[in-house]
Amino acid sequence: MYEPRHEFYETDDGVTISIFDKGVVPENVSIELSPRSLVYEHGDKKLTLDPLTGEIDPDCSDSSIGKFKVEVKLQKKYPGRWVRLVGESSSSDLPPTAPLSTPTPSESMRPRPRKNWEGIAEEAINAEPEISPEDPNAGGDAAVNGFFQKLFADADDDTKKAMMKSYQESGGTTLSTNWADVGKKKVDVKPPEGSEWRKWG
Repeated sequence: MYEPRHEFYETDDGVTISIFDKGVVPENVSIELSPRSLVYEHGDKKLTLDPLTGEIDPDCSDSSIGKFKVEVKLQKKYPGRWVRLVGESSSSDLPPTAPLSTPTPSESMRPRPRKNWEGIAEEAINAEPEISPEDPNAGGDAAVNGFFQKLFADADDDTKKAMMKSYQESGGTTLSTNWADVGKKKVDVKPPEGSEWRKWG
């Protein structure tokens, strides 16, 4: 027997457990629920969660079986957050009517400290490494963008029209400065080698 991978998420009222079990045969699945435990069995796989952090209502809990995972939805007996799935005490240690502790209004309403976003941005800018003029890759995207902006700004009207038309019609895969060539026909999309162009939407 080995334990299948599982994960969970919760709300105040319930817990949903996803048990990942490829090739599930519904007739061979066994799920046993008690107020403080869950036992899942399928073939040579077994998952035992005992004791659960809090009490559940087995009669109001249910499950659904898919091809790759089984979802078990547990109804909590008392509202509140568990944070983890398995608790430390057995059901005999918990009073039957004791609700799980929930944060008091004063705790949950306490204001959080505000982030200084301007200070963070300034730190990030100051932390950028100095660019060496000898580095052939100096500037990265910023240098490339600067080059194209300068090219466009210094160009005549025909060159600007050619650049805009070729870039737009090719989906950003071609940039031409030759209006005599681009002005006559539609510019084809030329994706990089090994890529495939797909139109979305």
